[in-house]
Amino acid sequence: MSEVTSRLTTEDQKKLSQLFGKADLHLLYKASVHGFSAHSFCAKCDGQGPTVTVGYNNQGFIFGGYTSQDFGKYERKMDKKAFLFRLHNWSSIQPLHIAVNPDAATFINSNQGPSFGDLVFQLESKKIESKPGQSFIFNTSDLCDSNVDLVECEVYRVEELKAPWRNLTWTRNSRNKLIDFIKSYKPYVSSVSKARVLLIGPVGGGKSSFINSTNSVFRGHVTSRSLAGATNAPKKYSTYSFRGDEVGTSPPLILCDTMGLAEDTESGISSDDIISIIKGHVPNKYQFNPASPIKAVTKGYVKSVTVGEKIHCVAYVIDSSKATILSTEMEKKIRGIRSQVNLLDIPQIVLLTKVDEACPLVGKDVENVYRSKYIEKKVMEVGEQLGIPITCIVPVKNYWSDLELDCATDILILSALVQMLRYADDYFEDLDE
Repeated sequence: MSEVTSRLTTEDQKKLSQLFGKADLHLLYKASVHGFSAHSFCAKCDGQGPTVTVGYNNQGFIFGGYTSQDFGKYERKMDKKAFLFRLHNWSSIQPLHIAVNPDAATFINSNQGPSFGDLVFQLESKKIESKPGQSFIFNTSDLCDSNVDLVECEVYRVEELKAPWRNLTWTRNSRNKLIDFIKSYKPYVSSVSKARVLLIGPVGGGKSSFINSTNSVFRGHVTSRSLAGATNAPKKYSTYSFRGDEVGTSPPLILCDTMGLAEDTESGISSDDIISIIKGHVPNKYQFNPASPIKAVTKGYVKSVTVGEKIHCVAYVIDSSKATILSTEMEKKIRGIRSQVNLLDIPQIVLLTKVDEACPLVGKDVENVYRSKYIEKKVMEVGEQLGIPITCIVPVKNYWSDLELDCATDILILSALVQMLRYADDYFEDLDE
């Protein structure tokens, strides 16, 4: 398949961005690469939030439409922010902006391709259909000189650069303060020396990568202590302490890795094993058997358990780069686990991984993570799916391809660890009471 590159020049993109304020454009769909078909368009663009569709004809006209609504179901939607545009042609370099009619602020999802009610991109026939007057007042000649044949169609997700929906300070000094907080942390219960956090999530979600990333931050260079990747998914229960870059320093934190969750009941860790881990009955390096959860009679079963050997916080590790973050089956499974964990009064948090893959705006600069409407939308989606407060959901970027550490990536990882320790202290405080 051909490389997917934008047909818009840098100057074109600047002019197009001006039509909706300061924004970043991410190419989702290119007809000449993905196919001139409604199916290909839907597969790439449904549920992506605000988008701009750009059409090209052989006379050099660049035109299209913007909607702040999701493409998806074939239905009429209200969208008072929608507009049509012509970027330029050979005789004029000034963009043309056609606002939606306030009395009929609609666009229509269609089964032909991108549709804005009065302007439909019929991908199969490589044409546009124009019927001005219902939602927009314009002439077809204004958009494309009445040349309705498409030589290309592109759809971009529009990432508006707005005030951050969470505030972090992205400085080296802030990073060092987070590290100092973690290193000096002391559990609320004096009999416990280190807080234990259990990582749970689907295979390939990023559990092992997060452990490696945490180790990298404290060691001062990128490491690969835990085998990461779906093909190397752990089958054992493993606990990880961390050594600082100074000899003898060890952050008071233990991350516990598990076998990944699976949608079926024949593979993946069982909820019974998860509860046994939380209660402290599963020994380090225990080999899981999905068909036979650990029991009191199992070899190695830990019968006498101290508070320090139990789990003090549970972190669900979920891949944000998937179009559908959690399938219906996985959502049901995690909700079932959450119900059991709730009965044990264990605090729970969500690590939303791979934000750099999910959103190109974040991929360009990690500091944009809390400016990204797309990541904010994913956070809201996970919160609704799992019934967990938004304050308990933390986006992170793991070190998976980097060779050197990055300050902003460190800050996201460290911020997640700080939240884990704070939640563990909630557990200790309730235990003390």
